[in-house]
Amino acid sequence: MGRPFILINLKTYAEGSGQRAHAIAGAAQQVADEAGVDIGLAPSYMNIHPLSMHYSLPVYAQHVDPLPPGAHTGSVTVEAIREAGAVGSLVNHSERRLTLADIEACVSRLREARLVPIVCTNNVPTSAAAAALSPGYVAIEPPELIGGDVSVSTANPGIITGTVEAVRKVNPDVRILTGAGIHSGKCVRTAIDLGTDGVLLASSVVKAKAPISVLRDLVSLL
Repeated sequence: MGRPFILINLKTYAEGSGQRAHAIAGAAQQVADEAGVDIGLAPSYMNIHPLSMHYSLPVYAQHVDPLPPGAHTGSVTVEAIREAGAVGSLVNHSERRLTLADIEACVSRLREARLVPIVCTNNVPTSAAAAALSPGYVAIEPPELIGGDVSVSTANPGIITGTVEAVRKVNPDVRILTGAGIHSGKCVRTAIDLGTDGVLLASSVVKAKAPISVLRDLVSLL
């Protein structure tokens, strides 16, 4: 297992855009350097390029469409996020669900472009199916806990251990993240102890008055 990975999804929160995105990125860079932990950012499309240029943190897109360049108005291609500086993309986030065919196409196109697919799932069978596509990561997030104060590692540890077992059985090279309600160092420590490689989180950092304090707490038990 490599170093723990914390991926911060900035979503489209007002607190995670523009100069505020830079403030979060600066705090994340400082904490990553202090703690020896890998921290990544998934900002809005408009912030992928500036954040990738100004910080050494890996930057991911929040979504990508399974389409080649062409007459697809409003779509976001793999080529576009790569040129903007992204190293990969979330796929099938609970707020942007895709069909299985589109998930497979997105993962395939990202891998062909040497970018990292992070496939979000909501249960153990879906996690196993995602692992069969050989993404870089499977991120298990029960949607009912997203944005809340109760961590999945506390409310439903079985879905984490079940996902770890299922993913490892299908493809041991796929890394595993867990998300939904992650807000403290204890949540992160529990997720790691249950067999995952890190966490995917959003509001606890993005909406914090002092993101650096939350980030330091998140890595405090690693």
